[in-house]
Amino acid sequence: MYTTPLLTDFYELTMGQGYFLNKQNPRVVFDMQFRRQPFGSGFSVLAGIEPLIDRLVNLSFSEDDLDYLESQSTFKPAFLDYLKNYKFSGDLYAMDEGSLVFPEEPLIRIHSNLIEAQLIESLLLNIVNFQTLIATKSARIYNTAKGGKIQEFGLRRAQGIDGALSAARAAYIGGVSSTSNTMAGKDYGIPVSGTMAHSWVMTFDDELEAFRSYADLYPENTILLIDTYDTLGCGIENAITVGLEQKKKGRNIGVRLDSGDLQYLSVRVRKKLDDAGLNDAIICVSNDLNEEVIWQLVSNNAPIDLWGVGTQLVTGGCDSSLTGVYKLAARQVDGNYQPTIKVSNNPEKITNPGIKQVYRFYDENKSPLGDLISCADEELSIGGPIRFNHPMYRYKSLKLESYHSAEPLLRKRISGGKICEPHPPIKDIRSSVIEQMEYLDPTHKRLINPHIYKVSLSDKLRDLKFGMIDERLGN
Repeated sequence: MYTTPLLTDFYELTMGQGYFLNKQNPRVVFDMQFRRQPFGSGFSVLAGIEPLIDRLVNLSFSEDDLDYLESQSTFKPAFLDYLKNYKFSGDLYAMDEGSLVFPEEPLIRIHSNLIEAQLIESLLLNIVNFQTLIATKSARIYNTAKGGKIQEFGLRRAQGIDGALSAARAAYIGGVSSTSNTMAGKDYGIPVSGTMAHSWVMTFDDELEAFRSYADLYPENTILLIDTYDTLGCGIENAITVGLEQKKKGRNIGVRLDSGDLQYLSVRVRKKLDDAGLNDAIICVSNDLNEEVIWQLVSNNAPIDLWGVGTQLVTGGCDSSLTGVYKLAARQVDGNYQPTIKVSNNPEKITNPGIKQVYRFYDENKSPLGDLISCADEELSIGGPIRFNHPMYRYKSLKLESYHSAEPLLRKRISGGKICEPHPPIKDIRSSVIEQMEYLDPTHKRLINPHIYKVSLSDKLRDLKFGMIDERLGN
C-alpha cells in the first residue's frame, strides 16, 4: 500500500530541505499529546493507531510526487534525490488503540532522524486527532445510552469521503454497534445496518402496503419508519397491523421515530404496541441526536431500544477538533540524547522534556487511580509509596500509597520501520474500550463537570522539567 508523504504541511518539506542542506539530521524523539479534553469530557479514547502505523511503514515518494515538488522551484536537486529513497525507518511507541487517555501525557513517541520525524508530523496529527475525537464522542454517547444499541448514521453529512470512513471506524471503537456506511463495513469489518427512508413509504400508494412489502423482503430486520404522515395515527396503526401479521409467523418488528418530541412519542408508541400485544417490538429513534439529548431521554425513562446517531457523532458536534500536538522531546548530541523543552507564557503549553514512559496505577477493582509520566530510564519503586507531582506547580504533590498494581502504557509498535506485531481485531479494541469504561470511576464519566483524572510527573521528571525552565529563564 503506497502512501504519499505529500500529505504534509509544505513547511515540513522546506524545513526538511534546510536540515538536509545544513547537514543537520540528528536522531530525535518527538511526543504526541493533547492539551484538553474535548466536549468537556472526563476522558478520551485513543484511536487511529492502526491506520497511522500502516501508512507510516508504506511512505514513499513517487516520481509524480517528486516532479510536483520540482515544479515548485523551491527544492534543490540534491534534496529531491534524497527523497527518492525516503521512507520511515524509525521506531514508534504508542499506547494501545482504544486506551482511555488524558491531557498532557504522551500517547505516541517517535524515535527517528529529524527529517523523517518532521515529515510525518502532519499525517500523524491528522489521523490521531480526528479519530480520537470521534471515538471519544462515541464513547460518551455509549455511556449515556445505558445499554441501548447505537447505530452510526453519519455518512451523508460527514466531512468528505475519508472523514466518513474514518469516523465510522472511530465511532465503532468508541462503542457504537453498527454503521450505515457500507464501505466502512467492508474495509474495517464493522457490522452494517439500516432501516428505510421516507421515500420508500412515499413510492407506494398506501403506507400499509409499503410496510407489508418491506416486512416481506426483510423479515429478520423489519424496522418501520412511522412518521412519514402521522406518527400516532396511521403510522403506528399500520405498523401494528404488520406487526401482528409478522407475529403470527414468529417474527418481531421495530418502529422508528425520526421527528417530533421523542419522549412524548416514544411513550405513546410503546403503550400502543404493548396494548396490541407487541411487547417485543423495539423502538428506534433518530433526529440530530447527541449525548445530551440521549441523557435527557434516558433520565426520563423514555422506552427507546435503539439510537440512530449521525451528524453530531461523525463531525464531533460542538467540538470540531482534538487539541493534539507533536513536540520535540530529545535530540542526540555526540551520541547521547539531550532533553529539550518548549517554554511558554501559558503554563499548559510548557512541554515535558526527555524520553518518557507513562504508568497507570489501579486499585484492587481494576479502577484506574491516576497516570504518572516518568523518565523512560527511571526506576520507580512500584509496590511502595509513589509521589505524584503536579505537572505545572512545582511544590504541589501527593503521595499514592494505596494501590494494587501499575503498568507501563507505551509499547513499541514499529521498530526500524517494520511493524512489530499484528494489529488486534477492531471488535477486540471496541470490547476493551467498553471494559475500561466500566472500571473507570463514575465521577470521570459525568457529562457535566466530570472529576479531573490525575496525570502527574515522577520526581525525576519534575526535577528535570523545572530545572530546565529555571535554566532557560535564567533563574
